Amino acid sequence: MRAPKWKSCTEEELWKFVAFHFAKAGIETILVGGSVVSIYSEGIYKSGDIDMVVNTYSRMNEIEEIMRGIGFQKFSTRYFKHPKCEHLFVEFLLPPVMIGDDAKNIKLQEVHVEKYSIKILSPTDCIKDRLASFIYFKSRECLDQALLVANRQKFNMKDVETWSKQEGNPLAMKGFREFKDAFLKSIA
Repeated sequence: MRAPKWKSCTEEELWKFVAFHFAKAGIETILVGGSVVSIYSEGIYKSGDIDMVVNTYSRMNEIEEIMRGIGFQKFSTRYFKHPKCEHLFVEFLLPPVMIGDDAKNIKLQEVHVEKYSIKILSPTDCIKDRLASFIYFKSRECLDQALLVANRQKFNMKDVETWSKQEGNPLAMKGFREFKDAFLKSIA
C-alpha cells in the first residue's frame, strides 16, 4: 500500500495505511474514538489523532517494530508520530474495546484495503461511544459529535436506547433523551 500524502492526509487515510500494515503482519486492530467521527462525519470533524485498539495479542515491541517499519517514531508510552505528518498522531489502546460498561455487544464494520480487512466501530457504536463520553465526562462536544455521525450515517436508534438503558446509570438515559431530541429536531 502506498503511503498517504503525509502533510495533508486525513484521519481515514492514516488509519487505512497503519491498519493495513498491522493486518499484513497478522495483527487485528480496531479504530475507535474521535477519528471514527472524522470518518463518519465525512471530514467535518477533525480529531487530530487515530485511536486503535490492538485486538490480537501483541507485545509493545511488535507494535513498535511495525510502526518503525512504516516510518513512525514513538514519542510516549503508546503514542507514535510520523516526522512528515505534523497534524496527526497514532495512539494504541489496550483491549477490549468498550463503550461505557459494554464490551460484549459491540458491532464492528470491516473495510477492505487491498486484500486485507480492517475494522472500525459501526456508526451506531460510534454514536454510543460519543454518548458515553458525553454522559461520563460531561463533554458537550461529544454529544455534538454523535449528532454529526447520526446526521450523515444510517444507525440504529433503538440499539442506542437499549445500550443507554443497560448502562444502569440515570445519566445514560438522560443523555440518550437529549441526543434523540436533538437528532429529531435536526431532521425535522
